[in-house]
Amino acid sequence: MDSTDLGNLWDRVFGTQPAPEQWLVVVTATAALIAVVPNVIWRLTRNAITIAHEGGHGLIALLSGRQLSGIRLHSDTSGLTVSRGKPTGIGMVLTAAAGYTAPPLLGLGGAWLLAAGRITLLLWLATALLAVMLVMIRNVYGALTVIFTGSLFLLMSWLASPDWQSLFAYSAVWFLLLGGVRPAFELQSKRRHGGAPDSDADQLSRLTDVPAALWLFLFHAVSLCSLIGGGRWLLGL
Repeated sequence: MDSTDLGNLWDRVFGTQPAPEQWLVVVTATAALIAVVPNVIWRLTRNAITIAHEGGHGLIALLSGRQLSGIRLHSDTSGLTVSRGKPTGIGMVLTAAAGYTAPPLLGLGGAWLLAAGRITLLLWLATALLAVMLVMIRNVYGALTVIFTGSLFLLMSWLASPDWQSLFAYSAVWFLLLGGVRPAFELQSKRRHGGAPDSDADQLSRLTDVPAALWLFLFHAVSLCSLIGGGRWLLGL
């Protein structure tokens, strides 16, 4: 690859692309909403939120100095991230808190990139993060799920036209923002009925002596504020 090709690749990845028309942004939001609200569809699409959830645990575990042992994704859309290190302290707290907050915060970051016109860059970053996560996957279903998701982003970033890239990127970011809201409500419902005794909120409560309900409030606050802020960026408000 000569310098001209490298320059073209640099411009392609780090250059700016025009945002879709406003009505198309609304269409992508509607498509994402359809992927989140109906239970029959959510049972499938929730896998993508689980990838972001467990990826959040794994990333923060590494950044906080813990040793990441592996990540497992299951067909019931649950997941498990195992890290080694001090069982208490700020690193463990941040790692436990990262799961439910990761999807909406990723959506917020994606909305910021799209508002800046960095559509192709967003697709390449997502592909890179999924490739890194794949190395830490420790079960077949999880590997296939991450490979499938990463392949979609790779194909869109490399082969799709700018218009299709834009539609895909906006749909994906809307999905993270909207899909990042529902899991906290699901967890709240499970805990109300005596389920999920070892949830992230309960683990955080044991680590910090802060009631699990307050951690649930944090999850709600992050997801809803991310949706409002990210939505405003995407809609150009």
